[in-house]
Amino acid sequence: MKLTHYHKAILIIFSVLMIDQLIKYWVKTTLFIGEEIPVFGNWFIIHFTENNGMAFGFELGGSYGKLALSLFRVIAVFGIAYILHQIIKRKYHFGLITCVCLVFAGALGNIIDSVFYGKIYGYENWLHGRVVDMFYFPILRGHYPNWFPLFANEEFIFFRPVFNFADAAISVGVICILIFQTTFLKEDDFFRKDA
Repeated sequence: MKLTHYHKAILIIFSVLMIDQLIKYWVKTTLFIGEEIPVFGNWFIIHFTENNGMAFGFELGGSYGKLALSLFRVIAVFGIAYILHQIIKRKYHFGLITCVCLVFAGALGNIIDSVFYGKIYGYENWLHGRVVDMFYFPILRGHYPNWFPLFANEEFIFFRPVFNFADAAISVGVICILIFQTTFLKEDDFFRKDA
């Protein structure tokens, strides 16, 4: 049986979701908040943290902010699903389909945390769950010089945000779309009729 682009897209989405959720389950059930496991010296660390908000720990304040963010995520995933359906139907470049699958699966992975984890793990209601993060890459450490505006003498860490597999999938998908857009999108794609 030959796999269609729809089958391949489902396989990509399912694979990303399974990897993301298995990692999160392992971290959530094995480590306590703040616990760290060095993987590659001090450059790559599994660091268990949870956040109420968006990718890389950004968040909207309060209970209503969390609810609004969770609802926005759900709406956004439906929008991405529609776009994905359209680009598959119109036979766009499979690289673009793959990238949109990564973004969709990553967004869906974080939605699962936001919508269900609070209730499943018994710490909050539906749509108020926290996103599990674990990958930490503090590759460069130091201090800003004393003449540096706003951050004089403060500690500098690159890459400071702790993230998860879903965040990485979203980032890779978006970055690849930006880098390869001339390959993925031809001028006539915008005028193409439905297949």
